[in-house]
Amino acid sequence: MSLRISHLHAVEILDSRARPTLAVTLTTDDGTRVHAGVPSGASTGTREAVELRDGDRGRYHGQGVLAAVGHVNGEIARALTGRAFASAADVDRALIELDGTGTKARLGANAVVGVSLAVARAEAALAGRPLWAHLARIAGTEPRLPVPHFNVVNGGVHAPGDLDFQEFMLAPLGAPGLPEAVRAGAEIYTGLKALLSAGGHTTGLGDEGGFAPAVDRPEKVLELLVEAIDAAGYRPGRDGVALALDPAAGEFRAGDRYRVAGEELTSDQLIDRYEEIVERFPVWSIEDGLAEDDWDGWVRLTDRLGDRVQVMGDDIFVTDPAVITEAIDRRVGNSALIKVNQIGTVTETLEALRVCREAGYARMVSHRSGETEDAFIADLAVGTGCGQIKSGAPARGERVAKYNRLIEIGEEDRALPFGLTTG
Repeated sequence: MSLRISHLHAVEILDSRARPTLAVTLTTDDGTRVHAGVPSGASTGTREAVELRDGDRGRYHGQGVLAAVGHVNGEIARALTGRAFASAADVDRALIELDGTGTKARLGANAVVGVSLAVARAEAALAGRPLWAHLARIAGTEPRLPVPHFNVVNGGVHAPGDLDFQEFMLAPLGAPGLPEAVRAGAEIYTGLKALLSAGGHTTGLGDEGGFAPAVDRPEKVLELLVEAIDAAGYRPGRDGVALALDPAAGEFRAGDRYRVAGEELTSDQLIDRYEEIVERFPVWSIEDGLAEDDWDGWVRLTDRLGDRVQVMGDDIFVTDPAVITEAIDRRVGNSALIKVNQIGTVTETLEALRVCREAGYARMVSHRSGETEDAFIADLAVGTGCGQIKSGAPARGERVAKYNRLIEIGEEDRALPFGLTTG
């Protein structure tokens, strides 16, 4: 199959936080037309692919992306249109070579990822396959409907207030199927709102649709979540609805200490606290439990809790196959969060997933705090068979779009298995 791009165009749009991002439209020679929206993160790793922002304080407080848009419509379009590519992977390699920096800093990772997403979608359309099925064929994986992880309480950089841990998630591990898992998340989320309101807490929302109550201790939030699970008629735990955390510890690290609810903790003291949390609450996954440069601490965290919970790397791994390989060699973590825009292209993302899969590391495909209605990651999670996805709360259109797409995929092929993967 030959992929020939006849037209490529980007435009500056808004993401879910009222910040600019890109939308890319790609047309092939046969008239196939596809779109892609580009996500953007708030809690980011220092080794992530680099977004290009304009820095013009007179527009969007310096956050405009007209330069990145210009690169898509100019240099990238000139390099890609009119050429015949054997595959989307070949286009991705051309984009990487064209940028030339290794971090996508010259053209902008936001420009590159928008084109890469659109190209993958176009290739699937030309092949006559749903995107998830096409990605499965490329990756050589068995597709699977993933367990959704609903971020129902937001803290850290995703919300105002004094709650240092960034995300508290519901994980319906015991659900018999995807629709039931979505139902559980929605029912508990609704019940949690009533519970917070009855307790005098605010029910305002953070960036990812979770509530942002005036609570500073993570243990208090976990108590509320267990109560909400019970009140909704579900069982707290791995055979029902478990909990998952993304403390995003790098955001509350100061020097060699971590500041949580006014306390200053060493790496080992924070690990002790995580162990107490795991013993008290049905927490099954801890993402970014330590800062990205605290590698020795990560080794100790993995040794202490890796046989009981997912010790998941996000900012420390940044979906980079080379970094993940180093982490595997050093026994850092046992699972990885996967974000396409952290690395910049779909091809590199699939490679990161392959490295994890072959090492026995669990994988969770993820959205970003700044999102569009594009549901690419739903197809990516299904196609790569990773078994896990997070896309925020079961509320707000840009979050729900991903969960609804999963339901649609389940209807497209009712034979697809659901749940965590063991490989």
